Amino acid sequence: MEIIVDIVSGLIAQMQKPTLAFLIGGMALAAFGSKLEIPEPVYKFIVFLLLMKVGLGAGISIREANFIDLAIPAVGAALVGIAIVLLGSGTLARLRGVSSMDGMATAGLFGAVSASTLAAGMAMLDEEGIAYEGFIGALYPFMDIAALVTAILLARLSAERKAAAETTAQPGGAVAVGKPGSDNGEMIRGILSETFRSAAISALLLGLALGILARPDSVYENFYDVLFRGLLSILMLIMGMEAWSRLSELRQVAHAYIAYGLLAPLAHGALGFGAGLIVHQLTGFSGGGVVLLAVMAASSSDISGPPTLRGALPEANPSAYVGTSTGLGTPVAILSIPLWIALANMTIGV
Repeated sequence: MEIIVDIVSGLIAQMQKPTLAFLIGGMALAAFGSKLEIPEPVYKFIVFLLLMKVGLGAGISIREANFIDLAIPAVGAALVGIAIVLLGSGTLARLRGVSSMDGMATAGLFGAVSASTLAAGMAMLDEEGIAYEGFIGALYPFMDIAALVTAILLARLSAERKAAAETTAQPGGAVAVGKPGSDNGEMIRGILSETFRSAAISALLLGLALGILARPDSVYENFYDVLFRGLLSILMLIMGMEAWSRLSELRQVAHAYIAYGLLAPLAHGALGFGAGLIVHQLTGFSGGGVVLLAVMAASSSDISGPPTLRGALPEANPSAYVGTSTGLGTPVAILSIPLWIALANMTIGV
């Protein structure tokens, strides 16, 4: 009982801090029908700066990082991303009323990473004075790309198997065979190319490369790091308004998406937390790192994922996967951050 009280009191305390307060404030504005709008170019610029900040910080830290200390968490992050998609393919994608394509697209989006949720987790740990590895941002693309590639590949293979199975007898006894299978290797290369060229991954990888190969420390400290918290608060406000507006889209799809949007972030975060504990035992991964791995797993992509899925799976319904992710998944993921902090404190101490 005392543990539950501690978690609830911690959650209430976190809601009073800027990160969650601005998210909830944005949802409240949208709920009351406010006409406030943040121009799309401003939103994109904020996202770019936040990704560059995360990438630069990770790159600067990688210069001094031990290869094994980085490689093992990276492998763990990729495996978690794949596991989340496989879990979604065996649950949501198989439910009645949910098309396989829509279910896999949703699973892919939930397996990928939200940079804003990761930034929110970092901000909360900073406010609590909890240390974490500086290279943690470098784990983002490993989980993100692994999840998106797995989801798109499985969705495409499922669609081709379904097409091949839909054979019908033609007049005269001829049989029409469905669409023949395509070159899976070429498809995977195309998916990887599209993912790496997406705006979010490009900005993150640019920051990583500059942080590793150049010496941008002064620019990072005097510009990106200084603006980080203010820009994040605006992004949380935007996401809060968008989250509320997306809730209405779920009326058009199966109620299964609502249950998935509410429960999946917690299940996925638990997977990430478990993987973090394993990495902690193997490499001495910090408690803050374990929390952020759980945060990444609990999050669902709001930047790189949607355009990648729209391009690779045009048959999938954006109202299903984007509405579920932004309308439910993202708020639940952000609101669950205090839970992972509390669990880390109870298990390994932070």
